[in-house]
Amino acid sequence: MRQVLCTAWILLLVAALLRAQQPSLPVNAKEMAALRTDAWAEAALRHPDGPGYEFFKDLLPPLRYVNTAFRHYPIVLCAPGKPVKARWISNGSGVNLRAAKPPMWREVGTPTSFHVGKEVESFGSNSERLDGPKYLDGYLPVVQVACSLGEATYEQEAFAPTSSPLADHGAILVRFTVRKAPGVVAAQIEAKASLKSTDNSLQDAQGRTLVQFGSGWTWDAEKKQLSVSLKADTSADLLILTRPMQALAPSAVDYTKERQTCVETWKALLARGSAFEIPEPIVQNAWRALVVGNHLIAVGDRMNYSAGNAYDHLYEGECGDAVRSLMLFGHTRDARAMVGPLLDFDRKATRFHVAGHKLQLLAHYYWVTRDAEYIREKRAVWEPVVAFIRNSRKTENGLLPKDNYAGDINQQIYSLNSNANCWRGLRDMAAVLEDMGERDVAGGLRKEVEGFRKVILNAVAKSERNDVKPPFIPLSLFGNEEPHDPLTATRTGSYYDLMIPYVLGSDLFAGHERESWIIDYLREHGGLAMGMIRSMPHQGEFKDEPGVNVLYGLRYNLTLLRRGDRDHALVGFYGHLAQAMTRDTFIGGEGSRFFHGDRHGRSFYLPPNSASNATFLTTLRYLLIQDWDLDFDGRPDTLRLLDAIPPRWLADGKAISVQRAPSAFGEISVRVESRLSRDREVVVTLKPPSRSAKKLQVRLPDPPGYRIIKVTRGDMLQPRDEEGRVEIRDCTAETVIRFSVERKQ
Repeated sequence: MRQVLCTAWILLLVAALLRAQQPSLPVNAKEMAALRTDAWAEAALRHPDGPGYEFFKDLLPPLRYVNTAFRHYPIVLCAPGKPVKARWISNGSGVNLRAAKPPMWREVGTPTSFHVGKEVESFGSNSERLDGPKYLDGYLPVVQVACSLGEATYEQEAFAPTSSPLADHGAILVRFTVRKAPGVVAAQIEAKASLKSTDNSLQDAQGRTLVQFGSGWTWDAEKKQLSVSLKADTSADLLILTRPMQALAPSAVDYTKERQTCVETWKALLARGSAFEIPEPIVQNAWRALVVGNHLIAVGDRMNYSAGNAYDHLYEGECGDAVRSLMLFGHTRDARAMVGPLLDFDRKATRFHVAGHKLQLLAHYYWVTRDAEYIREKRAVWEPVVAFIRNSRKTENGLLPKDNYAGDINQQIYSLNSNANCWRGLRDMAAVLEDMGERDVAGGLRKEVEGFRKVILNAVAKSERNDVKPPFIPLSLFGNEEPHDPLTATRTGSYYDLMIPYVLGSDLFAGHERESWIIDYLREHGGLAMGMIRSMPHQGEFKDEPGVNVLYGLRYNLTLLRRGDRDHALVGFYGHLAQAMTRDTFIGGEGSRFFHGDRHGRSFYLPPNSASNATFLTTLRYLLIQDWDLDFDGRPDTLRLLDAIPPRWLADGKAISVQRAPSAFGEISVRVESRLSRDREVVVTLKPPSRSAKKLQVRLPDPPGYRIIKVTRGDMLQPRDEEGRVEIRDCTAETVIRFSVERKQ
């Protein structure tokens, strides 16, 4: 009896301890959304394991729905950069289904819907019986989904062939497989005109092929329906052409061969870039899927904002971020081609915002590649941008003329965003030209930049509101902009939340308390959720539906990382991964809603989104590699490695590897091996870049259950500064740094 009581007391004690370790969360998401503070972020920071994917993933239903007739989000499939793109619906219900939502969604191809069972149920119509979608091997765009009906399980796999001529016509190969019991699959071809069946293909009146089918399928011309009866563990294939094809050979396309070619194409594309090995499978799958995803969105050298909808074109800041992310992951040749269309881009409503970001993009490309030839080649394009900014400052206050508050808000203001980012663009180009030896031109720009910054700061000092805590920095200079509280309560406040990170990213306030004021205002006045920038539409079908626009938080993330705030940066990183991407396919939109949807999923807006992809990719890169300009003269001077990685990546036996990663100082390779139980150490092997940084630093967090007690390089003890960084001096060849640890008590 005593033993039983003792065991019971132990179990109760363990349960109490476990409850004590659980983060205190608002009772539900409604309370979270109503709070001005980022309650879930703070709970993640208090959690014993810190911020992580598992912490955030079940706090809300996953992203699943879009505002279209087909409802389940689409997955764009094509060969890399091809203009003809197919739309595969993520629950497996069809290919190129009608969105019926003009003008925000485009219609592509001939709709083909899929149905299963003798009762003819739409594939994937019941989310309770749906498994997937997911990518092959976790990241390759061969999409797999399954649904159950009765005793049978219907599997579907779809991909876009990457070989010509199929790739030029937006072809999709689909394979249906029935498991456990016999089943029936039907494909409804929703063509307006009649179709004829010839040589295992369906053709229109012009003799062009829309669909090719393998053995076993039968065609019902009256219903415009293909159907096949399958025994258990057998398959049937379809080839669907988004753009009808005139001369497709009558013999069936080899599914296995095309699938292998598709896999090899995407693996080869990834291999052209840097090699990142992250010891957290979902992060490893995510970065590869997102690099692939941006090549699915791109059309040739145009890194568009989205595909298949009204965002299928360029935006300067957002698409520039997408190009930069590809560059940082080693796709510098693609980035070189993609910078050009963005330099040519023009949008009158946001002309100063565009001008500033053109110059910043070009300068960033230069520092990472040192491609002076490209700068000279594009001189006729960027010089007028510089002149446009300089000549536009002929106002009574020395600022740029009034322009839009934001792209969608045409209220004319003296914009802090436009002025700060044009200042940054001029400063960056001055540094580039100095590095290229054009010191006379650079000197003139430097003088202008110094005066411009003083003018902006003077305007800010006269416009900021010190009667609230923290002080409020307005976007509208001299405009009596009232502090927004909470930030998303009004349409203007929501756009303030989206735009103010661009001001942080300009580094205008770097090293000044105003930078902290902006960050604190976002944190204390409803600007953030799970570390992501919040928004709330105040018109249209999503009116008053709170949510996040994660892509506009990139510069907030980077500012945190520059300031050494690892923990808050990891909140946004894992919040994004868990709640601003689809599960297992890593697709994001411009924005997502907390509550619009049902228990199976939430709504998000116009996926896919290249800038959402870029936000995660760029944040991941800066967790690992940071090349900063910390004296703020426009020239990178500091290289920090591993500065913000999460502790979980250093668990015993884990390894991190980065090979051939571009940086402002040249390509970097670094490997981290955790040998906690064996050697009580974490070993960092660094191959330094070809160009020296003024300061090269390495920082690791304490591994789970351990604390770092000393750092050595060879026989020399390496001191750590108060933030835990080790400065690596005279590093010209491969070097090994050992972080010795002891168990925490």
